[in-house]
Amino acid sequence: CHGNPGPGGWAAILEYGPHRRELCGGFAETTNNRMELFAAIAALEALKEPCEVALHSDSSYLVNAVSRRWLERWNRCGWRKADKQPVLNADLWKRLLRQLERHRVNPVWVKGHADHAGNVRCDELAGEAARRTDLPRDSGFSPGE
Repeated sequence: CHGNPGPGGWAAILEYGPHRRELCGGFAETTNNRMELFAAIAALEALKEPCEVALHSDSSYLVNAVSRRWLERWNRCGWRKADKQPVLNADLWKRLLRQLERHRVNPVWVKGHADHAGNVRCDELAGEAARRTDLPRDSGFSPGE
């Protein structure tokens, strides 16, 4: 995001054998966390059939929520955290959970800004998307979250 919140972009790269597809987009006002989640969701939703997926992300927020099963606990607890506060970005977490039920996903954390080729390319694509002047509204974003 340019500002947090602010205009934001997301990007994902799908790779399977020799095939490669780049996805990206953005929203006029959103947050970094929402864009990290949206990238994962868009990538998983783009898959035409259930797959086994290695999901690489530099977002520890995303990777930990999946690998440590926070999502499952939040869902069981009515989208409330252990401190009884509402889970932020619940709209996106719910969408992600549907994809995790469809695919076998292994989250893999990668260090951001550390010469990981896929991560560098995603940063470039997301940055370009965030600079567009025709970005739609992020219907799930609420200022103050």
